[in-house]
Amino acid sequence: MSRILMLLFVIAVIAVVVLGVTMAVRASAARRSIAESPREILKRRYAAGEIDEDEYLRRMSGLSQDW
Repeated sequence: MSRILMLLFVIAVIAVVVLGVTMAVRASAARRSIAESPREILKRRYAAGEIDEDEYLRRMSGLSQDW
């Protein structure tokens, strides 16, 4: 009986740690996305290779226009 309780305790501690790390990563990503301007996001995506130069320039010019 004691071993089962110890095993459940260890599983619970691991679950709490994993949950805490997951929440911290999500909160950090949310803060970063709020803090970044659209231009910064485009620059990061272009640098990472997610978008090509034509897409980058097209979207940057769209951001500079007054609607």
